[in-house]
Amino acid sequence: MTFRPQITRISLIFLLVLAIVVMAIVNLLIGSVKIPMADICRILLGDDSHEIWTNIIWKSRLPQALTAIVAGAGLAVSGLQMQTVFRNPLAGPSVLGISNGSAMGVAFVVLLSGKIGGVALSRLGYLGNAAMSIAAIIGALAVMLLILWIAQKVKGNVTLLIIGVMIGYLANAIIGVLKFLSPEEDVKAFVVWGLGSFSRVSGDEMILFVVLMCILLPLTCLLVKPMNILLLGDRYAANLGLNVKRARMLVIISSGVLVAIVTAYCGPIMFIGLAVPHLARAIFRTSDHRLLMPATALCGAVLALICNLIARMPGFEGALPVNSVTALVGAPVIASVLFRRRQSIEE
Repeated sequence: MTFRPQITRISLIFLLVLAIVVMAIVNLLIGSVKIPMADICRILLGDDSHEIWTNIIWKSRLPQALTAIVAGAGLAVSGLQMQTVFRNPLAGPSVLGISNGSAMGVAFVVLLSGKIGGVALSRLGYLGNAAMSIAAIIGALAVMLLILWIAQKVKGNVTLLIIGVMIGYLANAIIGVLKFLSPEEDVKAFVVWGLGSFSRVSGDEMILFVVLMCILLPLTCLLVKPMNILLLGDRYAANLGLNVKRARMLVIISSGVLVAIVTAYCGPIMFIGLAVPHLARAIFRTSDHRLLMPATALCGAVLALICNLIARMPGFEGALPVNSVTALVGAPVIASVLFRRRQSIEE
């Protein structure tokens, strides 16, 4: 009897891994151009006899699938960390204004480069994309350093949360001023970046992004024990010997770095970080981060693959904005999860 829950949870983990594999294959199969499964297998094994199909698989569909997997996992884990450290179910990766800091960095590059240098970096292809990625990371890290400095000055989580929200509003205000002063073409380029996409990353950029996330995601498991203790409350955690301020800062740094890198490469992807931790808790019925951390990462990868697939389903011109799809897919799922949880509590 005691082993039954454990066996069930191991089975669920296996099913999530299987779902990632299946959804990745479906992402390779479905698109505006129909490619048979047998040909996809041959292309993945090195056959390049059909040049067009080879380019579609290696330069478009496979990079999108890999990007969606690691980005979804990173955002989901980041959201779980924020909800744990602030003990707030509405906390997400953007709660401290880190995503807004990324957007502000990109805004300075896209909206001011034309005025200062005469040529907008958004029109320079690969160089422009690299500049936007670097600017997004710098903007996010600048805001994160500010948050960490403030975290040393204030004691309460609620105060830090409110200050983070205010920093986000301030960044949005600066972005609004830059939009007002910029040409229409540059504003359009910034708006397109803000819609989020898994298709921007390809080639060496995709490899670097995947490698970075594959290094960072396992490192978040080092914070599992402090996060479990933080669930007990600051006073109880301190009585157990945990340095609460240090643990809180480490979790914020981990979450901020994940958000900064994902936003730099994919743009601000909303809703996954907020919704997926609730979904993982509902599926596994636990608050133990030893299980919840990998479960949340796997759920985030599955949801991101589903959203990426819907965004470029046949019949759409180009691809839908990922942010629109994440909300359309995730909101009903999370609403039903929370509704069922409330019903079970009332019963």
